[in-house]
Amino acid sequence: MDFTFTEEQQAAVEAARAVFSDVPPDGVPSPALTPGAVADDFDRPLWSRLAAADLLGLVLAPEHGGAGLDTIALCLVLRESARVLARVPLLETSAVAMTVQRYADERTAAALLPRVGRGELVLTAASNGRSGHDPAELAVTAHRDGTHGTDGTDWVLDGLQSAVPWAHGADRIAVPAHTPEGHTVLALVPRTHPGLTLAEQYSTSGELLAELHLDAVRLTEADVITADGAWDWLRDILTTGTCALALGLGEQVLTMTSQYTGKREQFGHPVATFQAVAVQAADRYIDLRAMEVTLWQAAWRISTGAGGPLPPAADIAVAKIWASEGVRRVVQTAQHLHGGFGADTDYPLHRYHAWAKQLELALGPAAAHEEALGDLLAAHPLA
Repeated sequence: MDFTFTEEQQAAVEAARAVFSDVPPDGVPSPALTPGAVADDFDRPLWSRLAAADLLGLVLAPEHGGAGLDTIALCLVLRESARVLARVPLLETSAVAMTVQRYADERTAAALLPRVGRGELVLTAASNGRSGHDPAELAVTAHRDGTHGTDGTDWVLDGLQSAVPWAHGADRIAVPAHTPEGHTVLALVPRTHPGLTLAEQYSTSGELLAELHLDAVRLTEADVITADGAWDWLRDILTTGTCALALGLGEQVLTMTSQYTGKREQFGHPVATFQAVAVQAADRYIDLRAMEVTLWQAAWRISTGAGGPLPPAADIAVAKIWASEGVRRVVQTAQHLHGGFGADTDYPLHRYHAWAKQLELALGPAAAHEEALGDLLAAHPLA
């Protein structure tokens, strides 16, 4: 496999590093010391800098003011963002925008996507369902308005979605829903729309989440994507992007661990020179390399549509299994090798640990993806 990145993808990484270079991972109160959310909103100044660097339009087509790059480029930028725990809905906005670009009608895309690239429109997605264990598309029902739009609406949505990231600061929320016929649609619900209420929830990382209550939310045809595969595509990008975030976070944590163990001395020697410490760090390095190769395989399948013995969903499942298990092992080893210093709330490692736990479970833990992979293997026997 050749994972050499193109000049455009490498340029995106350089631009991202420049934007994220001065972002402090401890710029908000510690989640360990904050009973509620660490902040009421995401990092708006950083969002403006991302827009100025043209990184919010990275995956948008040129006709919408974007750079026309792919999922691989997005994952490269997400990897850099996770190194500093950047508090921005970059993954969610980009993933929903890519779905709108691919599946929505041209008028909807033209109305929304240029504003996304300029940083004027923030998007997020409800991918958790009611509990995080059941399919998200089954948590909300959608049916066509029997009056056929007497008040200008064509669809009515009812249901509940939990743990929606960045929803309190988003302008539109992509909500998957199922119809009486068993079809899945994707509704782009304005945050302030009548019938939609948001209750506060909190993530492991201390970020403000939302529980969405939809009570007869009425939407026009333009606000609902009915094309087959739209929700599956969005979920695949969100899952792959989560793997990129886990990789960037894990790499930064291993770097912090290397720096600390290289300076911390016992018996007159740096603890990094002790065999037991070196072996544990080496194991975590192997985890990160496995996380990396499975991530790029999944992103490549999405970006190119290349065929294989199994559908792209299998590669995405493998990547998420490694991301969930790997990032957990990396932060646990880091805490162990830092000793008591790793739990010091004046030191940022505990923040990375909290974010890692959130990423481990987001879009399904390893066990859920192992089950999905098993189903795919059963349905597509390998010759």
